[in-house]
Amino acid sequence: MQPFICATCGAQFAATAAPPPVCPLCADDRQYIGHEGQRWTTLDELRRDHRNHIAAIALGLSGIATAPAVAIGQQAHLIETAAGNVLWNCISLIDDETAAAVERGGGLAAIAISHPHFFTSMVEWSRVFGGAPIFVHGDDRAWVMRPDAAIQFWTGETVDPLPGSGLTLIRCGGHFPGSCVLHWPEGAGGDGALLTGDTIQVVSDRCWVSFMYSYPNLIPLGPNAIRGIVDAVAPYDFERLYGAWSGHVVASDAKAAVRRSAERYLEKIGR
Repeated sequence: MQPFICATCGAQFAATAAPPPVCPLCADDRQYIGHEGQRWTTLDELRRDHRNHIAAIALGLSGIATAPAVAIGQQAHLIETAAGNVLWNCISLIDDETAAAVERGGGLAAIAISHPHFFTSMVEWSRVFGGAPIFVHGDDRAWVMRPDAAIQFWTGETVDPLPGSGLTLIRCGGHFPGSCVLHWPEGAGGDGALLTGDTIQVVSDRCWVSFMYSYPNLIPLGPNAIRGIVDAVAPYDFERLYGAWSGHVVASDAKAAVRRSAERYLEKIGR
């Protein structure tokens, strides 16, 4: 019995004797089954020929990414706060070297996940760090493939994932009903930062962002969902916005970038 990992999306499943027949996350129309069919891997396999790299992004913020890339290739973000460190989103690989490096930097007090495509090995990460609580919005409960007591399903529109940290999880919806972003008021030198996964996606022209129901299948969001995302983040100040992949950063005037990007999107779809 072992927890298999979907090779396409990186989600780790509850332990079974044989791989599941299909990954429900990839069978959903927001994702896709790999072109070679459903494939599986395990943590043991990943640990043989993959390594995580931790790199400072800004004061108090580091990225953790795997090479060679696994699944969709995102990086996790480690945020340092006065109350402890918080991991924003997750990656499939966790190994002894990564755990030791994070411990040297103060350990891990909580994990916050934006939506199911970044669940990956969140339970494994939690267990390595003493059962650190994992914050997942209750609207996305059905997509958790490896249940665990550490997962805290929260409800409503906002939650504080770590008292005293100043961080706020904000439900935006859109990509998934429970899709969230994380507001970090001390980010960007105290001007505020928003970490968005791809609930709000940084695009190639990094003065702009976009919003989609499905990125790989190019399925857009409707106007009500777009306006809901903009309204959800409107009460928060943020100069900078960090997406899910290395280099996906709106470096300045990020709040205005979200607003004008939404206006452009709505104009282009005629709404």
